This record gives sequence, C-alpha cells and structure tokens, in this order.
Amino acid sequence: MSKSIMSNESCVGSQAAALGVTVSFGEQFQASANFDVVFKEGMALVERTASYLDGKGRQESKGLVQPTTVLYATESMRLTTRLLDLASWLLVRRALKDGDITSEEAKVKRARIKLQGLGRPSHTKGFDDLPEGLQGLVEESFLLHDRIVQLDRAMNLDGQIGGADNVTAINPVAAQMQRLSAAFGSKLS
Repeated sequence: MSKSIMSNESCVGSQAAALGVTVSFGEQFQASANFDVVFKEGMALVERTASYLDGKGRQESKGLVQPTTVLYATESMRLTTRLLDLASWLLVRRALKDGDITSEEAKVKRARIKLQGLGRPSHTKGFDDLPEGLQGLVEESFLLHDRIVQLDRAMNLDGQIGGADNVTAINPVAAQMQRLSAAFGSKLS
C-alpha cells in the first residue's frame, strides 16, 4: 500500500474519530484496492478451476480407479459449488461498491448465498488419491473461502448487508459507544 493511500485512509479514520463517528470496516474495505485484489484472486481461481476441470482434470480422471473416480466427481462438484458461492459473494459486493445495486438489493442477494465449508480435505477419506491439480484447487478454494467468510463476518458486524449464516448483527463499537454515552452523557466529549 502506498504512503498516500495509507495517509488518506488514516485521515478518514482520524476525521471520523474526531467527529465521534464509527468508521465502517466493510465500507472501507469494499472501497479499497484490497477488495479488488480479493475479487481478482477469486475470479482467477474460478477461471483456473474451469480450465482444469474441462482439460487436464478430465484427462487425469480417466486414469483413476473406481472408488477414486466417485470421489473425484464428488470433490469437483463440491469445488464448483463452493466457487460459485464465493464468486456470487464477490459479485454482490462489487455491484454494491459500483452502485449497481442498493444495500437492500444486496441484502436480498446475499441471503441466497451459502458460505458453507463442507468437505475439508483433512476430513475426506481418499483425498490424497486424487490428482494433485484437483487437490491444489480444492485447498486454494478453502483458503479463499476462509478469507471471504472472515470478511463477511467483519462486514456484517458493521451492520452491512446480511452476513455469515445470514445473521443480522449490529456494530459492537457503536453499541458500546451508545451505552457509554447513555451512562456518562456529555462527559464523554
């Protein structure tokens, strides 16, 4: 991150703090270059996976023995489903960022997205028998999944669009500030 970006972000944060306004992590992250990086990484993983499954993966699956062919089919379907959910989340966030949809529209769209972490490689019997290409993509997809779930939860705490597991949460900092203000009144200024 360049110094100018850092100083601009810290100025925004300092100005908000001076005004007694809570800065939204979700809005800050969504508007940042960091979101664009996560978006590009996610979409690149979707493209690499599609290319692998249509090409080299298809060839590698033909040489597998019977129990592993079923596992290959299962894991490729889980991978595809996981990546579709992650890509949907990224696209909803980008559309909100770009002003293509409202917060309410984003909330409705987000409610349809299930960010489930099913089928972790460490829990899948025979995972090591799968082709390395598929194993790598599955593992990458879970790294992306974990990042997005973490971002989703953090953004949800800001009171942004529906978050992880579709639970509506409030901003804990703002709630605490309200309690302090109620307890101490104008003495906080």
